[in-house]
Amino acid sequence: MKYNTAEKHLAQPEYGRNVQNLVDYCVTIEDREERNRCANAIISIMGNLYPQQRDTNDFKHILWDHLAIMSGFKLDVDYPYEVVKKDDLETRPPRIPYVSTRIRSRQYGKIMEQMVGKATEMENSEAKDYLVRSLANQMKRSYVTWNNKDTVSDAKIFKDLAQLSDGLIDLKEGDLKLIDGRELQQVAAAAQHQNKSKKFRKKK
Repeated sequence: MKYNTAEKHLAQPEYGRNVQNLVDYCVTIEDREERNRCANAIISIMGNLYPQQRDTNDFKHILWDHLAIMSGFKLDVDYPYEVVKKDDLETRPPRIPYVSTRIRSRQYGKIMEQMVGKATEMENSEAKDYLVRSLANQMKRSYVTWNNKDTVSDAKIFKDLAQLSDGLIDLKEGDLKLIDGRELQQVAAAAQHQNKSKKFRKKK
């Protein structure tokens, strides 16, 4: 008995061994017209194996690409489309550079650092004051969420804001009133509910 492990590797295993055998036979046909008829018959068989994919864009084109691949790019027929080339499959895409910038405060994130940097570049104005107040409030929400706290003092947020801005934004208690404890409790409750939901979904 011959096991599949001893058989030829299937380039497109989703079509099965029998279709691969038909493709191998088609390659050996000497008469071009008969070889074309054989190739079209194989395409029909391949399409019938996956009728649910007929509405897929370029369905026929994909089948002819697969036929070329299954033949090891040796099947010389009149392809109705420009099929994939062997070099296209062997050429690797360019490496995507990985940005490994350091995050100074993980509970605030990189975007917050960038926003604070933008705020330091602005001239003193109502727009800058509004942005600083919005950033400080968001930092307070983030701190409570990621540190699983019920509240945090404004002084702590002002200190962290000064560090993120390299001392260019230096607020003191009384300079600005941040969101109160009630809203922070709502933020903490929402975060706890979300964590419980994630754990529940994992158990399921």
